[in-house]
Amino acid sequence: MKKLLLLGLLSLASFNLYAQDDTEYEMRVGEKTGYIIDKSGKKIEGIVRLAGDEMSPWTNQKKVKFIASTDIDNSKKKQKFKTFDVDDLKGYMAIDNNAERRFETIKYTNTKEAYNTSNGGLSGGLKAFNNLTKSNQFAEIIADGKIKVYKVYGYPTTFSAGGQVAVAEEETRRMRENPAYVYSKKGGKPEELTIAKAKIIVADCPIVKGKVTSGEYGSLKEDKKKRSGLGKFIRNEIDNAMSDNLSIVNEVIYDYNENCK
Repeated sequence: MKKLLLLGLLSLASFNLYAQDDTEYEMRVGEKTGYIIDKSGKKIEGIVRLAGDEMSPWTNQKKVKFIASTDIDNSKKKQKFKTFDVDDLKGYMAIDNNAERRFETIKYTNTKEAYNTSNGGLSGGLKAFNNLTKSNQFAEIIADGKIKVYKVYGYPTTFSAGGQVAVAEEETRRMRENPAYVYSKKGGKPEELTIAKAKIIVADCPIVKGKVTSGEYGSLKEDKKKRSGLGKFIRNEIDNAMSDNLSIVNEVIYDYNENCK
């Protein structure tokens, strides 16, 4: 009887121990499974906490919080996350809404957004400073292959007062809804994607070049009127500013990466 009782107690103890070991950490709001890639190129899996959200997507380009799977203490509800910036990592990935969001460290200065401001004075100056001083950033990859395309947000001003507040808020909304698209071909220097650049970088792919020539890509449609001198330059700038670069990525760049690997 004593042997049976002892055996029962040992079995119960083993069950409780297994249950404790089998406990999984319950992720909190904003935490995603993913990984980081350190400066040596090593991939470390764990939990990623995105620094930015829909209202401040540019913050994801500056830093990320992470805890490695091996460092998770399942007995604790809160975990100690470490903050990494662009100087610490080559990139990171987070599974968000069942899709992988991959960020890679690139060197790109958003000069265009630095000087594209509706605000003057200190507010405009701070916006220019914020964009000109952030050359290294985690850029989100939206197309991968021979031509890689990143989504890059500009950085808003960190100060506004008086009559500048409403203007700054509207400008921040515009930046939130209109990121820049930056490409890198064969690991080259990242540059802004425009209609003109798209036609040039895909010219070495016969299939895509043929479609460009025959006008099969709706995203590359432009005014056929002949222009010269300053008039043509201004029109090109307007075309670049108003073109739907995401459509260029989805049509032209996707086609290139699929057919010219």
